[in-house]
Amino acid sequence: MTIKDLKPALVFSIFDEINQVPRPSKKEEKIRKYLLDFAAKHNIEVKADAIGNVAMFKPATPGKEKAPCVVMQAHMDMVCESNDKNFDFENSPIKTIVDGDWLRADGTTLGADNGIGMAAALAVLVDKDLVHGPVEALFTVDEETGLTGANNIGDGMIAGSILLNLDSEDDAEIFIGCAGGVDTTCTFKYKRSFAPTDFHYFKFDVAKGLGGHSGGDIHLGRANANKLVARFLYALSLEHEICVCEIDGGNLRNAIPRAAHVLFGVHTSNKEKVVATFNKYVADIENEYKGLEPTLELTIESIERPEYCIDSDTCMHLIEALYSAPHGVISMSRELEGLVETSTNLASVKMPAPDEILVTTSQRSSVESRKWDIARQVEALFKLAGAHVSHGDGYPGWAPNMDSTIMHIASDAYEELYGIKPAVKAIHAGLECGLFLEKYPHLDMVSFGPTLQGVHSPSERMYIPAVERFWGQLTRTLEKVADLKA
Repeated sequence: MTIKDLKPALVFSIFDEINQVPRPSKKEEKIRKYLLDFAAKHNIEVKADAIGNVAMFKPATPGKEKAPCVVMQAHMDMVCESNDKNFDFENSPIKTIVDGDWLRADGTTLGADNGIGMAAALAVLVDKDLVHGPVEALFTVDEETGLTGANNIGDGMIAGSILLNLDSEDDAEIFIGCAGGVDTTCTFKYKRSFAPTDFHYFKFDVAKGLGGHSGGDIHLGRANANKLVARFLYALSLEHEICVCEIDGGNLRNAIPRAAHVLFGVHTSNKEKVVATFNKYVADIENEYKGLEPTLELTIESIERPEYCIDSDTCMHLIEALYSAPHGVISMSRELEGLVETSTNLASVKMPAPDEILVTTSQRSSVESRKWDIARQVEALFKLAGAHVSHGDGYPGWAPNMDSTIMHIASDAYEELYGIKPAVKAIHAGLECGLFLEKYPHLDMVSFGPTLQGVHSPSERMYIPAVERFWGQLTRTLEKVADLKA
C-alpha cells in the first residue's frame, strides 16, 4: 500500500503533492509557487503579501452567503531533520512509507507538521460537494523558526471572524490556548590555541536520541544530547586537564537535541582513565534512560590531534555553563491539569566562526512574566560565564476562552460524527494564534488536527485513521458554521 491508496483520497493526494515540494523554514519559495499554481489551476482567488504569506478565497455555497467567514490556517514550512546528514531538504522530495496504520517518512521528518493542515485546507477549496459559508485559507511562512509570517501578515490578507488553526497533533482534542516563547542566544568569543602535542585526543559522540518537539515533548524527559556532552566533559574536568577542539550539538531551537559530539584531549598519561570514566558514564546513562531512550548511542574513539583548540579559560566557562544551564520543565500549570506552564530547551551549540561559539536556547510559558523570568535566568547564567547574551522578539501566548462559540461548534461536530466528546486543552507548544489575535482581536479561534508523533525528528509519523476523523471534523464544523448568521 502507498499513500495514493489512503483515505480521504483528496486530502492524501494533495499531501503527497506537497511532500514533493521542498519547504525548509525561510526557504519557502518552491512551496509558495506550488500554492500560487494550485490556485491558478483551480481558478481560486489568491493573494500574497510582502513577507510571503499566501491567502486563498472560496465563495459560500449558494444560500450560505450570510454565514460568518471562516479562515483555515496552516504554515508552509517544515522542520528538516534526517538520519542521513547528506539528505538535501532544499531539493529532494520527502519519501513516504505506509507502516500499518501509520504514515512515516524514509529516514526524515514527514512534514505532516504542517503539511497535513495545508492539504486539508486546499481540499476544502477544491471539493465541490461541501456545504459551507465564505471560506478563506491562509498559509504562513517560517512558523518553525520565527513565526515570521504570522508576525508580519499583510493588511487585508484575511477578513474572516472565525479562525481554524490546523496545526495541532492530537485526535479528539481541541486546543484553545498555547504558550508564548522567546529564543535566547549566547555567544562566546575565544582565542584559538594550538592543540597540545602531549595530549591524546578523542571524539565523544551522542547519537540516535529520540529528540522531539521542544514544546509538545518536553515533559517526556527525553535526553538532551548537549546536556549529555556537557555532563561528560564536566566530570572529566574534575579529574583531568582537558582541552576542547570542536563541539557541535542540536540544530533547531524548537527541537530537543538528539545528537551532539565533541573533540577533546587529555594528557597522554590519562588516556586509559578517560576510557574508564566513559564506560562508567555510559552505564549510568543507560540506567537513567532505560525504557525511555531505546536507540540512544554514546561512543568514544581516538582521533588524530586537531590543529587548534579553544583557549583554556573559555573552554571551562563553556563546559560549566552548558552543564549548569537549565533544560526541561520548569513548572506545571495550576489552571489546566497536566499542562506544562514553563520550560526551556538547550537547543544547539555551534562554532560558526573560528573564534566564536554560539549557544541557542528556547523558552516557553503560558504566563508572559514567567517566560521572561526563565529567559533572564538563562541570560544571567551565560553572562556569568562570559558570553554575550541577546533575546529574540518572542511571540505571545494565546489565553484560553472557555466561552468560545467555535470551540463548542468544533466539539459538537466531532461528537456528532464519532460519538466522543473531544477534550478541550491548551498546548505548551507555540501556535500562531496569539499573533493573529494581536492584529485581529475579534477572531474566535480553535486549533485541531490528526494524531502526529515524533514531530521535529525523523521518527515523525501520522496516524492514518485520525486523518479521516480530522477531515470529518473540519468539514462538519464548516457545515455547522454555515447555518449561523454573521
